[in-house]
Amino acid sequence: MDAAINALWREFQAGPNQRLRERLVLHYAPLVKYVAGRVGTGLPTHVDVGDLVQSGIFGLIDAIEKFDLERGWRFETYAMQRIRGAILDDLRSQDWVPRVVRSRLREAERALERLGARLHRTPTDTELAEELGIGVDELRDLYGQLRLTSVVALEDLVAAGKDSGSLVDTLPDDDAVDPVAVLVDRDNRRQLAEAIAQLTERDRIVVSLYYFESLTLAEIGKVLGVTESRVSQLHTRAVLRLRSRLTG
Repeated sequence: MDAAINALWREFQAGPNQRLRERLVLHYAPLVKYVAGRVGTGLPTHVDVGDLVQSGIFGLIDAIEKFDLERGWRFETYAMQRIRGAILDDLRSQDWVPRVVRSRLREAERALERLGARLHRTPTDTELAEELGIGVDELRDLYGQLRLTSVVALEDLVAAGKDSGSLVDTLPDDDAVDPVAVLVDRDNRRQLAEAIAQLTERDRIVVSLYYFESLTLAEIGKVLGVTESRVSQLHTRAVLRLRSRLTG
């Protein structure tokens, strides 16, 4: 954090006011556009990225209000989670995933659970397709439909069954007064790490580059030497498998 923005933060946290808040929002506004663009990848064409940006601004403001400079976190990392969460909350409120897609998602998740229990490993696409009674090409088409659901943030998977939905909220807190909550968060991160470790190598790479290195699907495609469409399929498959393991 450079000296000028650091001074602005200290002035704001010493005496919050609308003028300082607006200066911080203006400074970090590009983050909102970036996150909205990433979330918007693969969404139906009727979803306006401008609407996502508007929702994201509320997340940015929330992040600015709640950020504690003294905790040593990088604001950009913290804010991106809040922005993404605000956008996803707005999308959920619109119920933009068709009912038939939700139904097929549940079918695929149940099939993954059955196969995982029988095989004691992550099933291949061929095995999953056979379990669903469809061809591999049809399964790839299904991934294309299910990508509408796979924009759910990875923190939603970590927080399954919890009130909190942010990876940032699971960061270690040396000042925490509830040791039980700390243990729960630690267990959530452990379960996530174990679930990711059981993915195929290519799926692990996609998850790592997309969620932790913040690459776009197009950029991941260049890394892997495949099309953006194929990366989208791999991303959906990875999220589907993670959902099955973490929420099953």
